[in-house]
Amino acid sequence: MTIGDIAGSAVDQPDGDVPTERLSLGVAARLSRYLQVLTQAKKMGRETISSQELSEYTHVNSTQIRRDLSGFGKFGKRGVGYNVDSLVSQIRRILQTGGQHNIALFGAGHLGKAIASSDIFADHGFNVVAIFDANPKKVGSKVGGQRVRDIADLGQVVEDEGIVVGVLAVPTAAAQPLADELVRAGVRILFNYSEALLDVPPEVTVHTSSPAVDLLHALYFYLS
Repeated sequence: MTIGDIAGSAVDQPDGDVPTERLSLGVAARLSRYLQVLTQAKKMGRETISSQELSEYTHVNSTQIRRDLSGFGKFGKRGVGYNVDSLVSQIRRILQTGGQHNIALFGAGHLGKAIASSDIFADHGFNVVAIFDANPKKVGSKVGGQRVRDIADLGQVVEDEGIVVGVLAVPTAAAQPLADELVRAGVRILFNYSEALLDVPPEVTVHTSSPAVDLLHALYFYLS
């Protein structure tokens, strides 16, 4: 891989500014994509990465990447690249996700077990502190080091554990009733792995992850 030209000054430039205004949806989405790549690069032992490399991994134009990052400070060095560790810290700071946040996972089936045993959330400061399942045979078993809880305990656990995100790895038919219970319990962010189109109040954010949609997105870039 090559190290592209990076606009900016020294890698050890002082910290960038945290935005005082809410980020646009597009900027927040792109920064999150950059952070995903940077976090993996850090785990692989990479010290620097170029905007061109970020572009190849995210399919975001390198000029757009430099523009996004330059809006918050000068993080790179021409001919060297961005310092991976520093940029991870800065983007987390910009996205205000540097702390620890508790997640409840719903569904202890194959998908739920895969999520529970993955570092995908832990890498970004999200802790799966509770796993639920409606199947009595699964309640009490261990998944990812957590004891599977009964759905009936949802409200109390959300309060006791300070749950901020509910991850739904459940069948489509079960998703909406579960979303309703989570909203009543005060959870305002839902990550939906089912195919259900969730009906939630405006103050609740839903992100639906679909492998089929991701494949269509990848196919578009392959054919373009």
